[in-house]
Amino acid sequence: MGEPLTAGIEAPDFTLPRDGGGQISLSSLRGRKVVLYFYPRADTPGCTKEAISFNALRKAFEEAGATIVGVSADSVRVQDKFRDKYDLSIPLASDEAHEMLKAYGVWGEKSMYGKTFMGVGRATFLIDQQGRIAKAWPKVKVEGHAEEVLAAVRTL
Repeated sequence: MGEPLTAGIEAPDFTLPRDGGGQISLSSLRGRKVVLYFYPRADTPGCTKEAISFNALRKAFEEAGATIVGVSADSVRVQDKFRDKYDLSIPLASDEAHEMLKAYGVWGEKSMYGKTFMGVGRATFLIDQQGRIAKAWPKVKVEGHAEEVLAAVRTL
């Protein structure tokens, strides 16, 4: 993996295609808290559980002034299918070029079952209303993560 970003620095701006068409950018969300969570691959067990957890708490995040955005290297078509299959209502952004993933330090070499490959590391960043990283979770365990992030959002 690259070197994940840390709290206190300005979050790199991005503009990415998103599920359902159109684009999403960090600059368009300025003035709101942003939960940016990165997941390895749509419709795999851990990523599905994580997306469903964030989606279930979406209203609580909104009440706390935060927008949740999920990001992976999957195509928009794959993101659309993922969204539809699990009735997700949070934006899912696609970074097939890996530029934004690299900027956040979550794209890099991974290994599984003795094979190495390039992929997305599971990480989350809480970005404040001014566009600075308020908190970073560089290695996420899915169980209870959405609730932990919501607690952090509420203290910001």
